[in-house]
Amino acid sequence: MADQAPQRIRIIVGPVKLEAELKSNRTANGVYAALPVEAPVNMWGEEFYFNIPGVKDHREMATTQVKVGDVAFWGAGEMLAVFFGRTPMSMGPDPVPADRVNVIGRIVGDATVLRQAMGSTRIKVERA
Repeated sequence: MADQAPQRIRIIVGPVKLEAELKSNRTANGVYAALPVEAPVNMWGEEFYFNIPGVKDHREMATTQVKVGDVAFWGAGEMLAVFFGRTPMSMGPDPVPADRVNVIGRIVGDATVLRQAMGSTRIKVERA
């Protein structure tokens, strides 16, 4: 059996559109199945997060170690988080989530372009 190409999603916030590649885990598959989603977007430092209801967090990798460009799911709040820079808990250049998250994917290319979308009120995520 040939390896499946990773599932890709498109993230649209304000003027910025980019894609992310999802990991092949059950939580990522649940997020992918729930798309498309358009929701009010919240900001916490250089992190966008928003609600995706009905996705089960399988906690494949609960961690507070994330990098710029990571896409993660926070099960307690049914939130998808996109990290593009420092958060209020950062000590160095890496973002630090407020709670442990399950990293389910990674932005393709330069995630810091999301800084151009800061102040946006909506986010849309769809299958690419």
